[in-house]
Amino acid sequence: MTGILKDLTFGARGEQHITVTVREDVRDLYDTLRDTEVEMTIKKRRKSRSLDSNGYAWVLIDKIAAALNLTKTEVYRDAIRDIGGVSETVCVKAEAAPKLIEGWSRMGLGWQAEPVASKLAGCVNVVLYYGSSVYDTRQMSALIDRLVDEAKNRGIEVATPEELARYAEEWAK
Repeated sequence: MTGILKDLTFGARGEQHITVTVREDVRDLYDTLRDTEVEMTIKKRRKSRSLDSNGYAWVLIDKIAAALNLTKTEVYRDAIRDIGGVSETVCVKAEAAPKLIEGWSRMGLGWQAEPVASKLAGCVNVVLYYGSSVYDTRQMSALIDRLVDEAKNRGIEVATPEELARYAEEWAK
């Protein structure tokens, strides 16, 4: 659900009241939750990546894979690991790491998990990479920039500078 924060007021006992304007019909939800304690998260809305950017990424992945005699999956997964801000590192008991890695990898093609040595006895660090299906516009733009650079370095034709500028403007919004 999306909305716009409209007003912040203070009650007599110091409580804060936030008014949010939404377009969806929330009457049933309101009736269900009225006068009960709820948990909410409010965050600035980011524009989601466009399907055009995803399509362009896969065109580049296909061309790079053909030029390098690799699979598209290999090219995609390598690119994912090169993008900043799309991974988490967790420390787990060594015996739990294989199950975590297997479960994480089932999330999708780009969802990868790599074990890394830990300084803690009996533990292993696992780097968890998110697949591009959950990337925001900034992250998707970084992935495509990485793929464009790879394609150019291999002499592969990419979109014209005008098209790339238009894509970059779209991705940055």
